Amino acid sequence: MVEGNGNGGSDWLRARGIGRERFAGYLADYLATIGYAVERTDTTEPSLSRVTGRLERMNPAVPPIAKELAFRLYPTSGGAALVWEAPTEIPADQKSRMDRLVVEISSHLIRSVATESHATAKVTAPTDSRLPWQAPNGGATHAAPDRS
Repeated sequence: MVEGNGNGGSDWLRARGIGRERFAGYLADYLATIGYAVERTDTTEPSLSRVTGRLERMNPAVPPIAKELAFRLYPTSGGAALVWEAPTEIPADQKSRMDRLVVEISSHLIRSVATESHATAKVTAPTDSRLPWQAPNGGATHAAPDRS
């Protein structure tokens, strides 16, 4: 089992009651339904799944910065963790659309895992969850003004 997510990044979502491969399958299937060409690779050493998507079918809900997405999944005790790898920086004018896309993806994963497992598995966001473009202080991405 891989301890930690490998690059100091933060887990975006965690699944309990299903494995890494199955969780990766839910993500890949959803990305395909919203217009992405999906590539998925699974390795055993280290135990890791990578899911990448390239937008091929026009979708107004997807901001231009999200034309290519990348995720990494690794096993945890009792489930799997999902790490958002790309994109890592979002232009200010696309942030609200990207936030909506993130909510859509996470909501779909939460619903589909709970429904198809008959509520025996679930997806949650860890308390320290944040995406690469969110600052540790609650999402602000700009420095506080100097008041000295």
